[in-house]
Amino acid sequence: MHCRSAVQLIAALLLASSAGAVESKMAKHLGSFVWRHGADWFGGFSAIHVADNGRGLIVLSDRAVLIKAQVDREGVQIVRATVTGHWPVLSSKGRNLPGYVGDSEGIAMAPDGGMYISFEGIHRVAYYPAPGARARVLPRPRAFNAFEGNGSFEALAIDDQGWLYALPEKNRTENGAIPVYRWNGRTWSTPFVLPARGKFLPVAADFGPDGRFYLLERAVSLTGFRSRLRRWHIGGNGPNAEEVLFETATGTHDNLEGLSVWRDDQHRLRATMISDDNFLALQRTEVVEYLLPD
Repeated sequence: MHCRSAVQLIAALLLASSAGAVESKMAKHLGSFVWRHGADWFGGFSAIHVADNGRGLIVLSDRAVLIKAQVDREGVQIVRATVTGHWPVLSSKGRNLPGYVGDSEGIAMAPDGGMYISFEGIHRVAYYPAPGARARVLPRPRAFNAFEGNGSFEALAIDDQGWLYALPEKNRTENGAIPVYRWNGRTWSTPFVLPARGKFLPVAADFGPDGRFYLLERAVSLTGFRSRLRRWHIGGNGPNAEEVLFETATGTHDNLEGLSVWRDDQHRLRATMISDDNFLALQRTEVVEYLLPD
């Protein structure tokens, strides 16, 4: 998401340097790594996928750039992230995606090794068999046309059946709930909704290796960014057993927008998140990790 208010961003940046306390419900903060790189395409990260037991990253910029990186760790801390490749996210005709057409926000890794990417601007989800490949755009139902231009598919996740779940950042049902759109390989449906709580908005989602559905949310105010992580069991009757894993105070982290839930070498459940620096010098790309309870 491109934050609209310069006043909000400036205030957030002033507070970002002074980490606030985390209102941790169940999760434990393991560490935060500030990732720097000199390339002009580096930044604006809106999605992340952790690979190779925490030693690899796939990250997506909201300016239609896909990046792979190798991660070095000392204990639980990330100490280095090295870019090993970067590619443009292309159209179905193999062209670059400029401006709002290329506002890529969510990523979900397909069982066949490809990936799905969700977009704002022109609200859609597309499949890519490999980095740098042409897009195969999924059908777009009429409901997508009602989404706000800068508030649609920030969050995208895939379950163990290969079904996709896409959540708009701002659009709500008549009852104020968060609609969840599911693609089962043939059609889109809205199988369930999630409760919206407070001023937090969905920015990323993932199905963890435990089978539960995780949702990263963000709240923005004149005093900065806050983050919250919730999870549910998804059953035949929809979501249940909602848990708030953490909720941060303002300025604890930068503008967290990407989420990946995975298990480390010790079989512990982790959440890795990445921030969108909005390509502003005073913000930072931050990779944040939490230990989660099973």
